[in-house]
Amino acid sequence: MKSFDKQHRFLLGALSLGHLTNDWVAGTLWLLAPAIAASQGLGPAEVGLILTINGIGAGLAYIPAGVISDRSTRPGFLMLLSFWWVAIGYFSATLAPGFWGVTLLLAFAVMGDAFWHPIATGVLVKEMPGRRAQALGIHAVGGSIGAEVLAPLSTGFLLGFFDWQTTLQILVLPAVIMGLLFIPMAARISRDTPGTVNRIDVRGLARQWFKPAGVALMVVMILYNMALMAQLAMAPLYFQSEHGLSPFHAGLIFAVILMVGTIFQPFFGKYSDGRGRKPLILLVLFSASFFALFAGLSDSLYWTILGLLPGVAILTAVRPVVLAAAVEYSGKSEATTLGIVFTVLDGVGMFGALLAGLIGEFELGYAFIAAAAMALTAGLICLFLTLTATQPAPEHAIVSQVASPADP
Repeated sequence: MKSFDKQHRFLLGALSLGHLTNDWVAGTLWLLAPAIAASQGLGPAEVGLILTINGIGAGLAYIPAGVISDRSTRPGFLMLLSFWWVAIGYFSATLAPGFWGVTLLLAFAVMGDAFWHPIATGVLVKEMPGRRAQALGIHAVGGSIGAEVLAPLSTGFLLGFFDWQTTLQILVLPAVIMGLLFIPMAARISRDTPGTVNRIDVRGLARQWFKPAGVALMVVMILYNMALMAQLAMAPLYFQSEHGLSPFHAGLIFAVILMVGTIFQPFFGKYSDGRGRKPLILLVLFSASFFALFAGLSDSLYWTILGLLPGVAILTAVRPVVLAAAVEYSGKSEATTLGIVFTVLDGVGMFGALLAGLIGEFELGYAFIAAAAMALTAGLICLFLTLTATQPAPEHAIVSQVASPADP
């Protein structure tokens, strides 16, 4: 497989860095949600509710972002908007009174982060159709480092010194800085001519996704992400409430678990580009079900981590493969398709956090057992699906001539 050229490397670098920044701010919520609930005398159900409403907010932004991106010749400036949306939204949440004011403003803020995803990933799959999962995996590494490594580490550290409001105010600074640095980058990311922007066949997309195979694929994606979100939502709370760890140490373990999955995202993507999507997705779902069950049945911190580490890591690593499979099933309007997929994954799938929180009111370990059941069910449905890759279109320039001034 040939190496990425200069234009591709620019796109992958700029978009991965932007993804890291936006997701760094959005990813603080995994540790902030327990802190917000604790500051108001609330419990696991409210933690799950904050995260679920956050997912619904994200879901409201994904499809419009994809549609706008497919119709735009200047996707770079759309991505630039997301940094300021994130910074202003999260800072506003720190000033809001009461549970619902904070929760709703957090949901508004995450819409800015959600706005980034279909636009950036749509650009990548259009520019590199023969290496979709690998490109998505590299882009995902940036977001995972931000949301799942830098966010828990920095949030856990700052919560040791400040309340959650001050912590979040400090953590919006990366979005502000990137909002300034991305201005020249935005000008370099465009389609060459308006003629490259095609009409979106909304009815065709709807017919495709409401076929039995499309509905089944959506159910698999929902259950897959519910299984992941259930574990992510309850793990920091479990480490702190059941084993007395500090926010920093809970965040450190959380970051290590997710870092493993982050490292393997491009490799999972590249492997599935050459060997197919379904075998890897099946292996991950069935393995993750076993590991989540192991974690839920373990009493000691050590054995719980040994269950969560591989289970959460492989679910994280397979995400670009799931995204690529959905794009190939649709076969058209890549950014809009990805908007639909992100809505299904993060909008509907985020209900796994709420379900885990409700179950966690009885026993936090049961939330991991519920995640095992979700992953197992997703795997059983996936057994009967045929995931056939569409033939990739010829590669075409998304980066404008401004990106390579030396080119003829």
